[in-house]
Amino acid sequence: MRYTIQIVGVGGQGVLLASMVLGNAAMKEGHEVCMSEVHGMAQRGGSVLSTLRMGEDIISPLEALGEADLLMGFEPVETARSLSLGSKETMVVMNLNPMIPALASMGLETYPPVEDIIKAIQARTDNLFTLDATDIAVQAGMAVAANAVMIGAVAGAKGFPLSVDVLEETLLDLVPAKFKDVNRKAFRMGYELLRGR
Repeated sequence: MRYTIQIVGVGGQGVLLASMVLGNAAMKEGHEVCMSEVHGMAQRGGSVLSTLRMGEDIISPLEALGEADLLMGFEPVETARSLSLGSKETMVVMNLNPMIPALASMGLETYPPVEDIIKAIQARTDNLFTLDATDIAVQAGMAVAANAVMIGAVAGAKGFPLSVDVLEETLLDLVPAKFKDVNRKAFRMGYELLRGR
C-alpha cells in the first residue's frame, strides 16, 4: 500500500500540526513515512503545503503531479490552486472558511466567491467534500481547533487507510493538555460529518 496526502492552506491554520498527526499515526501503524513542507513568504498568511507519503518502499517525500490520493484543503483558494497535485479520482476535503489576504481586505485585490471556487473544483473532480471546519470548531469550543475537525473528517472518509482511534490518540498526544477536550470534540464532530462518505 502507498498513500499520498497533500495538505494545503495558509500559515496559522494548523497545516503542519495536521501533517505531524497524520505522519505519527501512520508510523504507529507500522507504515514507512516521508514528509515535505513548503512554507510561504510569511509565517501567518503565506501559503503552506505539506506532502505526506506513507506505505511501503517510500523513498522520497515528494510525489509526482496528479498522484495524490487525498487533497486536504484548509483554505478554498489554496485548495483550488493545488488541484494539479491530484487527479479526477483524488478525494478533496475542503474547509469552506476563507482566509482573506491583506490586499483583498484593503480592496486592492478581489477574493473570489467561495461558490465559484467550489464550481471550479467540481469541474475537475467528483470527489469534493466541503465542510465549514472553522464553524464546527467554534461549536466544539475554539476556532483554532479547525485542524482537528479536518483530521477527523479525513479519518471518517471512505477508504482512508489509518485507524480513527490511532489518529485521535495521536492528535491528543500533540496538543497541550488544556486543549485536549476541545480537540477531541472537534475531531469527533469532523469524523461524524464525513463518516463513510
